[in-house]
Amino acid sequence: MGRDSTKWLILATVMVGTFLGRLDQTIVNLALPKIINDFSITVTSAGWIATAYILANAVFVPVWGKLGDTIGRKKVYIAGFVIFIFGSALAGLSWNLGSMLVFRVIQAIAGSADYPTAMAILAFAFPAGRERAQALGIWSSVFAASAVVGPLIGGPLIDNFGWRSVFLINIPIGIIGLVMALMFIDESTGSKAAKFDWWGALSLGVSLSAVVLVLDKGTDWGWLSGNAIVAYLIAVTFGVVFYLIEKHFEEPIVDLKFFSNSSFVNVLVNNFIVFMGLMGSVFLIPIFAQTFLGYDSTQTGLLFIPMAGALMLAAPLGGALVGRVKASHVIAISTFIAAFGLYLFAAFIDVRATAFDIMFPLFIMAFGLGFGMAQRTGAIALIVPAEEMGIASSLLALARNIAGAFGIALFGTILKNATEGNVLAIASHSRIAAGASLAARQSYIALIELKAQIDAYHTIFLVGMWVMVVGAISSFWLKLPEREHHGEPALVLD
Repeated sequence: MGRDSTKWLILATVMVGTFLGRLDQTIVNLALPKIINDFSITVTSAGWIATAYILANAVFVPVWGKLGDTIGRKKVYIAGFVIFIFGSALAGLSWNLGSMLVFRVIQAIAGSADYPTAMAILAFAFPAGRERAQALGIWSSVFAASAVVGPLIGGPLIDNFGWRSVFLINIPIGIIGLVMALMFIDESTGSKAAKFDWWGALSLGVSLSAVVLVLDKGTDWGWLSGNAIVAYLIAVTFGVVFYLIEKHFEEPIVDLKFFSNSSFVNVLVNNFIVFMGLMGSVFLIPIFAQTFLGYDSTQTGLLFIPMAGALMLAAPLGGALVGRVKASHVIAISTFIAAFGLYLFAAFIDVRATAFDIMFPLFIMAFGLGFGMAQRTGAIALIVPAEEMGIASSLLALARNIAGAFGIALFGTILKNATEGNVLAIASHSRIAAGASLAARQSYIALIELKAQIDAYHTIFLVGMWVMVVGAISSFWLKLPEREHHGEPALVLD
């Protein structure tokens, strides 16, 4: 089999792995009500099932990225697959909350190996600039596709086979992906480190754990509560320790020279802004559909089908522009389109909204996001040498994950505060007859609360739109090399 055909099989292979990892994240949330009943736990306790996964995933992304560059991407990728299959089987056999948390952490540790190693594997398999960008764009579209497929298959699985099936389904899919990886992926490495930076990894892990934990729990704790302040102190303290270790370690887990490159920093900042606005606003759509439109989980999942279609359509179209249109311009235009999609949400949001009123803005937003996906993801491949692609892409993944967590926390707080402010504002301009009955007064209060909540969602999507506009404008400052020299990008320190 020729190299040209093999590299597309490699793309298909890493798409299976990425799809499986992201599918697990979306599908498990649907199973939480059943798990709560079976384990006799509270909703708050069940929240730790998601939090534990997010924490472990964030902490180990840079670790796997550096290990892949050091000992070999194929080894790390396959190790992640094997551990993920093992963790999924254990999670499906969980007998209480404690066992579930342990097994979810095992899954998360394994799942975090996918992004940095997959991106580095693709960069090695696709040395040519245009084909590499197209491959990275197609691969990136799997992230959103898995978010759509998760609810679509999760509901029927849970209803017919129980909540354990959402974990056990990973085993056959995982075995297929593992066999493909063994058959098609070639080994590649980057720098050869004399010893691994364990202390750097540990200090970074503690700092990231504190950051993700406070972002996930801050709304419940209170942003200035004792728990939150302790988390802030831990994050800053271990962040400083991490910086001091990395500054003097010969082969650091995160090479600080990346951050002296303005192009690399600009790519991270742009991705942070865009994903903060995107995740912060979009995560509220299922909540709105189920709370105010009366949709169940399966019906809500169906709303996201056009989103998957838009991504699959837009990603190759945007990838075809690589080398023809300046990458920063494609990213900017695509982000403006995504911002327009969020504006449509703000315009259509209402308790009388139809399925089309949600599907159409989702389609526009996803088309915009997908159109610039090849350039947005491939930007790292243009800036960073191939031997450091694993750790560089892990930093991109980390920036997106933290941005998503920050966006969800920020927009959740905005929604809460906006609702409370709207209640006071609407009540101050509303009147009810002095002799109104108790039922009339209850309806009066309920209508005020409903109006306040709907207006708060309107505010959220407008804020998301403006965040995306800022991301679009910031794209013009991205300084990306338009072509690679001798098949490899060069890291230029500014």
